[in-house]
Amino acid sequence: MPALYKIFDEVLVNAADNYQRDKKMNMLKVEINAGEGYVTVHNNGRGIPVEIHKEHKIYVPELIFGHLLTGSNYNDDEKKVVGGRNGYGAKLANIFSHKFVVECGDGRGRKKFRMVWRKNMSSHG
Repeated sequence: MPALYKIFDEVLVNAADNYQRDKKMNMLKVEINAGEGYVTVHNNGRGIPVEIHKEHKIYVPELIFGHLLTGSNYNDDEKKVVGGRNGYGAKLANIFSHKFVVECGDGRGRKKFRMVWRKNMSSHG
């Protein structure tokens, strides 16, 4: 089970990393519902840009949570105090989930995004 805990930790680290980019973030909430079999992680940070990625031609949240090797912490010369760097973080939680839901808002663009993956990231919509 240590690997399962590490995957859960990656989701928390992703949510907490937002504070490094948005010092106004002052809430990180985790809900674990063992009876229903789900975990919810929420923060009140700036959010993820809800826009089409120029190179990949899909929405940025879909890229972040549903496509491997698309992390943004690769630059070893840049000083950062953040978690992961290879883009696996929450994607592993998605891969090992029967159902994985991403809901996020972009405060700057005033847009919302919601996507549901099912069957270990094999289908989405």
